[in-house]
Amino acid sequence: MNLIFRMIHLLIASFFKPRLPVIKPKNSLDMRVLPNDLDINMHMNNGRYLTICDLSRVDMFIRTGLAKTMYKKGWIPVVAEHTMKYKKPLKLFQKYTVTMEIVEWDEKKFRMQHTFWVKDRVVAEGISLGCVLSKSGVIPPEEVIKTVSERLEEKNASVG
Repeated sequence: MNLIFRMIHLLIASFFKPRLPVIKPKNSLDMRVLPNDLDINMHMNNGRYLTICDLSRVDMFIRTGLAKTMYKKGWIPVVAEHTMKYKKPLKLFQKYTVTMEIVEWDEKKFRMQHTFWVKDRVVAEGISLGCVLSKSGVIPPEEVIKTVSERLEEKNASVG
């Protein structure tokens, strides 16, 4: 399965998963190492971990309602920094789970923690710093959270 197929699968599956809270959400994706994930050493390529982190963020954007808000407002998400620590390699066809959690934020950036698990063992960990941009610049995380929350409240009020 190529990355485009993983993305399509994720986009569809995310709409059927439970919604996540806007404040400090945490998600998880169950994955498997595929042949196109491998490097010359026959384990998952270090760059692929970053791509899987991207997929995890997309899942979170959809499930919190941030994706729809960003689309309507013309905002875009940007990763400003990402670091990874690799503890154990992931081999071909090995099952793993990646979890992601927004652990904190400041006046400009969200701090996201990504953890790759095989059963109950951590095999890699990463930290991303990301922000949401509009045409006028960085949108403070507090404003992003407030805007998404208000949109969801309006949606719930119109349904109920």
